[in-house]
Amino acid sequence: MLALALLAVGLPELFLSHRSAEEVRYFAEPDARQAVVVSVITLALAWRRLFPLVTLAVVLVGECMLAAWVYPPSIPDVVAVMLAIYSVAAHRALAHSVLGGVAALVVFNALLWSFPVDPGLMTFLTNNTLVVGVWVLGRNLRMRRAYFAELEDRAARLERARGSDARAARIEERSRIARELHDVVAHHVSVMTVQAGAARRIIDRDPGGAREAMSTIEEVGRTALSEMRRIVGVLRTDRDEQAARGELAPQPGLGDLGELLDHVRETGLSVQLWIEGEARTPSPGVDVAAFRLIQEALTNTLKHAGPQARAWVRLRYTGEDLTVEIEDDGRGTATIVADNGDKPGHGLVGMYERVALYGGELRIGPRVGGGFGVRARFPLSA
Repeated sequence: MLALALLAVGLPELFLSHRSAEEVRYFAEPDARQAVVVSVITLALAWRRLFPLVTLAVVLVGECMLAAWVYPPSIPDVVAVMLAIYSVAAHRALAHSVLGGVAALVVFNALLWSFPVDPGLMTFLTNNTLVVGVWVLGRNLRMRRAYFAELEDRAARLERARGSDARAARIEERSRIARELHDVVAHHVSVMTVQAGAARRIIDRDPGGAREAMSTIEEVGRTALSEMRRIVGVLRTDRDEQAARGELAPQPGLGDLGELLDHVRETGLSVQLWIEGEARTPSPGVDVAAFRLIQEALTNTLKHAGPQARAWVRLRYTGEDLTVEIEDDGRGTATIVADNGDKPGHGLVGMYERVALYGGELRIGPRVGGGFGVRARFPLSA
């Protein structure tokens, strides 16, 4: 489109423009031969992006032919020279662009001094400055495009790295949850083994006690099977010796909530606890998940809510579910960027993973009136 537009403007200019007396005296009359050469030079610009060096060579050869036949300079061929120089600088590496720029500068000056009319020093300097300026413009635009391409590539790499970190965080949290559930299931299996041994020993002299032991085995077995279903497909990663020793302790639950709140109050954070409804014993997995959710939310409050903040913990029991709410009146949205040591954001990932594991619902966000809130609902049937 650029080549055709330049040609449409330039060809009529060859024949219709007014020529000065000096041009009539020293230069040849425009004719079909000049029109053909100018057309070739102009149409060569159509390939200036794909083959900039070849395009520049065609343009320079055409300019030499026009000079040899003593045709005067025209708008299309002068613009074609500048565009060809710009294209070499903008679309080729430094070595090729310097080669093309030097060749164009030499040929341009040779043509300038070969004209039958003395160009003068000022015309010489102006034209050389124009050629060099066009080449520098092309180089700067090429470097700018390369800079933006590098920024886009870096942003894409950072986005991929962020996604990898998020996946690693999810895998780590799922592995930790699976290990906790594994301990719960192991406890149930141990209870079943003890009850089965007791039933075997008393089945002859105390059939009623044996039936009661069998009922306990059935109930605990169903619970263990339910928990086992939740850890199927969850990868258990290798642990170091120190982490493994720390996981030998019994998993905490809502029964340990008072001790947790006492520890939090010792740090200076004012925490109040409300329990609404008739307390029911959830499954061991839900018990651990609810405790860990409260623990993580209070940890985030300690880190991000500020020194004068207060916190509230509510447990609401209904016939079908358990609702856990943790709120504070601190700095609010700062809590959403809570970090976990050297692993930013793992705490929130863990919250979502735990609640989703039991088919619950989780809402995290700013609290009406200021502060931050975490609200989770666990089905008691889980």
